[in-house]
Amino acid sequence: MSDHDRKSTVLSDAFPLLSQELQQLLRDAGETDLASQVPGLRIVDRCRCGDDFCASFYTLPKPNGAYGPGHRNVALTPAKGMLILDVVDDVIAQVEVLYRNDIRQKLLAVLP
Repeated sequence: MSDHDRKSTVLSDAFPLLSQELQQLLRDAGETDLASQVPGLRIVDRCRCGDDFCASFYTLPKPNGAYGPGHRNVALTPAKGMLILDVVDDVIAQVEVLYRNDIRQKLLAVLP
């Protein structure tokens, strides 16, 4: 097991409903390649911006500065809150989860 694996949490284990929601929203948006990545996503860290509405997390190590070339955002349309993916070279790097207090509370417990 690598250091990366020891220091990360499997998204579908920690947040099974969010994982299912992400997969379905990505399929609905025609992003089937990204949807297929969701079952294997690991949370390596959470956003530490301090905003009380933010429950965003990284699935790849946070970059120093901007993501750079190969970056795109995928905005999804959940029933509540906001979900925006940061995708780098067609790999999900960050899941921006906003205005979802239920997820925020659990995320803070998983990654204080």
